[in-house]
Formats: sequence, structure tokens, C-alpha cells
Amino acid sequence: MRVYIKENNHDEDFQSGSWRKQLHYKSFLPALINNEWVWEDGEINVLLEKAMRSLSELNAYTHIVPDVDRYIKMHVTKEANTSSKIEGTQTEMDDIVLPKSAVLPEKHDDWQEVQNYVKAMGQAIEELDSLPLSIRLIKSIHATLLSGVRGEYKQPGEIRKSQNWIGGSSPSNAYFVPPHQDDIADLLTDLEKFWHNDSIFVPHLITCAITHYQFETIHPFCDGNGRIGRLLIPLYLISFKLLDKPSLYMSAYLEKNRNEYYEALDNVRVHNDLLGWCKFFLDMLTQTAEGGKQTFQKIKLLHDEMTNLAMSMKKRGSNALALIIFLYENPIVDIRTVGETLKVSYPTANQLVQDLVEKGVLAPYQKKSNARLYVFLKYMEIFDKNI
Repeated sequence: MRVYIKENNHDEDFQSGSWRKQLHYKSFLPALINNEWVWEDGEINVLLEKAMRSLSELNAYTHIVPDVDRYIKMHVTKEANTSSKIEGTQTEMDDIVLPKSAVLPEKHDDWQEVQNYVKAMGQAIEELDSLPLSIRLIKSIHATLLSGVRGEYKQPGEIRKSQNWIGGSSPSNAYFVPPHQDDIADLLTDLEKFWHNDSIFVPHLITCAITHYQFETIHPFCDGNGRIGRLLIPLYLISFKLLDKPSLYMSAYLEKNRNEYYEALDNVRVHNDLLGWCKFFLDMLTQTAEGGKQTFQKIKLLHDEMTNLAMSMKKRGSNALALIIFLYENPIVDIRTVGETLKVSYPTANQLVQDLVEKGVLAPYQKKSNARLYVFLKYMEIFDKNI
């Protein structure tokens, strides 16, 4: 079926769904989306072109930057931290890259939640090598996301069997009530069919936009829906070969523009304004990809600077370069870890660290911690200006 979408649904046939009377409240049942979507608004075409160009340029950087997977890990860590902060964790970027032994007890739960996110993303990317994007995959990474943390008692990896809600103390006074649990199976089946329907012709970025709206509206899990919904965006782009690496993350943009984000989603449900949501989503993609390009540019410059610096250190150059490579994935270290990594004695590791402190590569980590630590300051500043 062809579905026409237009801003605020003026004279068009898209209806976002319907409110269903339950016992003491109403739940929202979204319309099925496995359709061919068309529009007449030329602005969408321009936004699509800009978003695709920015994504392609971002993807090119993942082939230009040396050893890019080392830096991708920090991208994922930053996204994991920001996505978790949207849901209420109280961590900064440097808290998350601390060695586990140095994490303060009051921060351990938040630290573990972010580590779970990083693990879930890595797991998903690995599984996409042999499996298509699917609800089965989403359930698997949801189980990882909630394993051993505060959500572990909220059915990790299982579609909810009870009504959930957003805002308020119960469904009767909630800000939004997603569909009843009895409707979820059909909605998720429809969503998965939409991803892999070769008989309809919808640009991938529009499919991705509609997917995010639909997933957040279904809210299929008892907990973790926001994080999974945001994680689903890069997974979709990788699954359908629009990106080769998980280099695009939306949480920083969404945290900064939270009100506009929620308003755009609400306008679909209340005013049938799917076109307005798609415009918001495409602009978000473009701006996020542009920010990602700038990050990779800074990383490339720093990589070249650090390589030249290590080469200038003569006898200590090979150890310095090996340590710098280690720091790209572990930017806060102690001397014992440096010695174990390089397989050198403690005095040798200590001298190398002090040399790098003198050269401005490392700096003593000033925040409260149970260990004497050093931070790769210039690198951390690329991902967190608050360091």
C-alpha cells in the first residue's frame, strides 16, 4: 500500500494510530509501517541529499584514519556514556575510561551500565557479519545491555509482558502510554518486514527515520528502550551498507536538543506529522555526521603529531609509540599497567611516563581516585571538552 505523508497530515491518508481504551487508561496503538512511503515536499529530497553526502564523507574517514578501530572504540564509549546520561546516569567521559580498579564505589553501577552498552554494540556489529538486522538481534543486545545492572530484574532480552508508560506514576496519569503488550508481537513483526521488504522503494534514511519513531512508540521492553532505539540507528546504517563502521552516534545531538526531539515524536502521534519527524531526523543525521568528520580530522592530526613525537625520542621511541597506541583505547593509565603492557620494569615504565608528562602527552589525573593515574589529555579533549 502506498502511504502519502505531508506536514500535519493536510489532505493526506497517513494516520499515526489510535488510542485504545484499557481498564483505567488509554494506550496508543501505532499504525503499521510496512508500506511504501511517498511525499511531495521537495525539502525532504534536499535534506536526503545532504544527509547522504555527509554520511558518505564520514564513512570515507573510517578508511583514511590509521588504525581506525582504536578510535571507533572511543566513539562508542562516548555514545554509550551520553546515551546512558539521557537515561539518568551521572558519569562523565573520564569516569568511563578509568580502569575498573580505579572506579569509586558510588560510580560503579553507572560505570558498568556504560560498559554494557559498549559490549552490546560490539556484539551487535559482530552478529551483523552473519545475520540480518532482526528483532532477535535486538533482543540479544538488550539482554547484554541490562545484564548485571539496575535493569537486570526488568526482563533483559524479553519483550515486555505488561503495560509500561512514560512519565507519571501510573498509566492513568502518564505523559505517554505505548501500545498494550498484546499488540507488540504484530507491531514488531511488521517493523522487521519493513526493514527487509524488497518490493517497496523507500530510501534507507527515510526507513531509518520511520524505524526510530516506530520503535520508540512501541517501547517493546520494560527498560532500556531509549538506549536500544538510539543504538538501532547505527546498526541499521551498517546493516544496509550505508556505513562500514559504527562511526555515527546521535545521543549528543539528542541530549542538546531533547525538547525538540520529543516534540517531533509527539507531533507524529498527535498531529500525524511524520514528515516533520523525517525532516528533524535527516537534519540530525547531517549535523551529527559533520561533527563526526571534525572529530576524525582532529584524531588524524593528533595521530600524526604523536607518531612524529615518538620517533623523536630515539631509544625510548619504540616504547613511547607502543604506549601511545595503547592509550588510544585506554587513555587513563597507571604506571603498573604501562609496565605490564610494554613488558618493562616499573622504573622503566615510570621514566617513560614522566618523559611523556614533560612533553605534554600525559598529565596527572586530578580527579579523586584510589590510584595514581595519568591521562592522555589531548586525546580526551577531542571527546570531552570538560576534561
